[in-house]
Amino acid sequence: MAKKYLVTGGTGFIGAALIIRLLKEGHEVVCLDNNSRGASRRLGAYQKDFRFIEADIRDSDAVIVASKGMDSLLHLAFVNGTEFFYNKPETVLDVGVRGMINVLDACRIQGVPELVLASSSEVYQSPAIVPTDEAVPLSIPDVLNPRYSYAGGKLISELMAINYGRTEFNRVIIFRPHNVYGPDMGWEHVLPQFVLRIIDLISSQPSGTLQFRVQGDGNQTRAFVHINDFIEGVNTILLRGEHLNIYHIGSPEEISIRDVAFRVARYFGREIELIHGPEARGGTTRRCPDISKLRSLGFEPRISFDEGLGTLVRWYSDNISLRPAIKVGTHLI
Repeated sequence: MAKKYLVTGGTGFIGAALIIRLLKEGHEVVCLDNNSRGASRRLGAYQKDFRFIEADIRDSDAVIVASKGMDSLLHLAFVNGTEFFYNKPETVLDVGVRGMINVLDACRIQGVPELVLASSSEVYQSPAIVPTDEAVPLSIPDVLNPRYSYAGGKLISELMAINYGRTEFNRVIIFRPHNVYGPDMGWEHVLPQFVLRIIDLISSQPSGTLQFRVQGDGNQTRAFVHINDFIEGVNTILLRGEHLNIYHIGSPEEISIRDVAFRVARYFGREIELIHGPEARGGTTRRCPDISKLRSLGFEPRISFDEGLGTLVRWYSDNISLRPAIKVGTHLI
């Protein structure tokens, strides 16, 4: 049955892909975003098929107006990217916490019966068990480390969603993305950074082995999930997810950061030598989700990392002109 969805953060990487999927499923969509980090180009030919409200998630009146008549609110508006966690932690927290409060207030005022919250694997940091399921304890290891501004905002949002959800909503669902990647995903993440750094190195050194710096020894692992698989996972929980439940969305294909670097270089036909650098304080050594819970609803990732990486490398190579003037850093995700 067709529903009316409000998607906050809808011009972001994940938000735009989700809106396109909802439109393809025949739903009516309203998007709220201030385009501070989003980009309307991500919605391509679909830009005229939904209503766009340009507003900051911290503008309570705008969120209330946008929520009127909605059947469901999908809350994705947040400041993502480790570059921002370290450099603008107060903004990350302000958008995260104030935004969540505004979303809850708007839903209650307008009688929106369903809330779906995008959280993050960052809420559980360095888990004792890998692959990691939804029952793992959440933690903020060091309040003095600005990196945890993002995790703190997401953790607070989860607590608020669950506890308001007990009495104020018919259905509240939380999903935790795990290293979602794909074309036009932004510029502050490890995969685009690696592609851009290889391109720069090739420009300055047309032949020979390239020296490529990584954090630590590069043996940190992640499990990357392609945006197309990820959106299929979100759609699965929209169809079959249960009230007051949390779902990890990701891939079980765990890969080391050093291996990622070699695979990116291979797409450009170049050899690299890894140079070990300092590790960012608060980084996670290993992360890979247990997706058994989501699999029980019928989800299964289908795109291998090698296949998906090719789509990302091609997009950033072809769209180098969109690169920000200020070069981003080399934080892991």
